Amino acid sequence: MQLAMMELYKREKANPVSGCLPILLTIPVFFSLYKVLFVTIEMRHAPFYGWIHDLSAPDPTSIFNLFGLIPYNPHAVLPSFLSFLSIGIWPIIYGVTQWVQTKLNPAPPDPVQAKMFAFMPVIFTFMFATFPAGLVIYYAWNNLLTVIQQAYIMKREGVEVTLFDNIKSKKPKAAND
Repeated sequence: MQLAMMELYKREKANPVSGCLPILLTIPVFFSLYKVLFVTIEMRHAPFYGWIHDLSAPDPTSIFNLFGLIPYNPHAVLPSFLSFLSIGIWPIIYGVTQWVQTKLNPAPPDPVQAKMFAFMPVIFTFMFATFPAGLVIYYAWNNLLTVIQQAYIMKREGVEVTLFDNIKSKKPKAAND
């Protein structure tokens, strides 16, 4: 099976690792930004815009404090293994931008892989709920700019942007449609 795949890659002149290259470039940025926000003393309690007063702490809003309307800190009360339940506004924004980004791409033909891609924004939303707010803001903006850039490039190259069609329909268009 692997030999057949390697022959296919050689025949089509495709590099099987080329899809991993962009993520390999962003992993050091992600790790260094996480460490800067988590370890650096200067970033602790550094003022930011809106309700984010500390970029090194998780988003202080959640459903438990009615998204900041009640002066209550759920992160201080919840045990550490349940802290992912305290999902703030920025992790929700991140999850929405990642969901829009997945809808911009055609659905994979494999139904198992399509279901995994459908659940990834939900999984990452819960995972990013415990991350520093500065990191979540960075990745939400990165997703938004990626969606805009991808839509612009697709439109410029004459490819139909099926974002709104994929959002409206329950079953997104497959890659071979």
